[in-house]
Amino acid sequence: MQIKTLLCALFWVPAVAAAQTASVAQNAPISQNALPPQIESSPLDAPDPGAVGLLPSSRTGLPATIWLGSNPKTLGDLIRAVDQPVPALRTLMRTLMLAEADPPKAGSEGVTHLTNRLDWLMKTGAVDESLALLDIVGVEIPQLFSKWADLNLLVGRPDPVCKALLTRPRLSNDFALRIYCTAQSGDWNRAVLILRSAETLGELSSRDADLLARFLDPELHESSPTLLPPVRPTPLEFRLFEALGEPLPTAPLPLPFSVLDLGGDNGWRAQIEAAERLARNGSLPANRLLGLYTRRQAAASGGVWDRVQALQNFELALERGTPDAIGQTLQEIWPQMRSARLLVPFAELFAAQLPYESLKGRAESTAIRAAFLSPNFEELSRRTGQDTAEIRFLTALARGEDPGVIDLPDLPHVGPVALGFGDAEMPAALKDQLDQGRLGEVILRSMALFASGAQGNSQDLTDALATFRTLGLEDTARRSALQLVLLGAERARQ
Repeated sequence: MQIKTLLCALFWVPAVAAAQTASVAQNAPISQNALPPQIESSPLDAPDPGAVGLLPSSRTGLPATIWLGSNPKTLGDLIRAVDQPVPALRTLMRTLMLAEADPPKAGSEGVTHLTNRLDWLMKTGAVDESLALLDIVGVEIPQLFSKWADLNLLVGRPDPVCKALLTRPRLSNDFALRIYCTAQSGDWNRAVLILRSAETLGELSSRDADLLARFLDPELHESSPTLLPPVRPTPLEFRLFEALGEPLPTAPLPLPFSVLDLGGDNGWRAQIEAAERLARNGSLPANRLLGLYTRRQAAASGGVWDRVQALQNFELALERGTPDAIGQTLQEIWPQMRSARLLVPFAELFAAQLPYESLKGRAESTAIRAAFLSPNFEELSRRTGQDTAEIRFLTALARGEDPGVIDLPDLPHVGPVALGFGDAEMPAALKDQLDQGRLGEVILRSMALFASGAQGNSQDLTDALATFRTLGLEDTARRSALQLVLLGAERARQ
């Protein structure tokens, strides 16, 4: 008990000082004159932290009430569990997580809803967006401070975190972070004392205690056996290994660590590979990826360098406008992008520039697939000159028309997709939830159905597409269907 009291005292000195000040204030005169006192006021309907967003309803088209009718725990479970098997659904999910919308309930439930959204964004590498949300809402709540601290440590900005924690220690009960920040402030002896006390009280794992002890005593680290790096390090662990002179490579780490290589400090190859990982998950604009691909000449051959060279050759052919060269280089870059799972970003960048009327054979077929994977799929579908079962089917999807169930092409999932654009109706269970005002939950459940359908459960896929269309998410329905069919066909060709 005495040790724990000592440990707490190390952090709560500011609180004790505040209490002493309050005691003195109680003995001070109530008023110095007969003038009416100044009264400070604040609105009682201050916005709930859970309602914060970067995308207003005017931009998303979604009402601010999308979450209100749902159970907060149910929403959290769905956000964590729902898979997005195609880029269009990752885009939709990202929109939901960034949308300004009232949380399911006020108070602590709103904060929990925001942290669930932040967890998803951080998991997909949307570090800048997560920080922007926290900058808006503030970090006076421990749950939010924890996310903010992790993000700032991840991007190498520990100073604001440590300043906030040392000024307001009640923001966090993370003893590892407190020890690190105490050392960062220059008080190494106090940091050692806190570490020893925390170890005695069992407040730190043996691994964290060992890592912090090495951080505080470099001689101990040099004389000790090599410390095995964690598979999934926290941002603080990542920074501690860096401080010990043993920086962890980011490539095998979770996706958020990829943002650290975008600056190019670890070389152009690491920069490109990080950008590809983020673009693959919808967390990096395609134009930024293109800028990295074309930054300079490929330094070697094999792997990512073959992709860089093929893309540069293709872009040069586009600039020159020679159809034969465009067709040849298109057939070279397409399998490179397919193996990197970047066909959709590639189509976004180049599909509108392709001379469909001048391409022949395999080059024409490849260009047509790029057209249907691009954001301008409906417009570009009018430029495709072929008349085959595959083109007719894809064109019907691009225009939101019923493709029918006769003469279907040999492509994955065509049967349930065709039904989803036919007479299929939204499942009754989802209709009931929609009537209860649970729009956001219905969208998440529809995404779960689509993911199940992508695994081979045909009825789920049909139900998902019918629900998207009923909800007015027509673009999502068309884009998701086209991507599922075409990307599935491309995987089969590998």
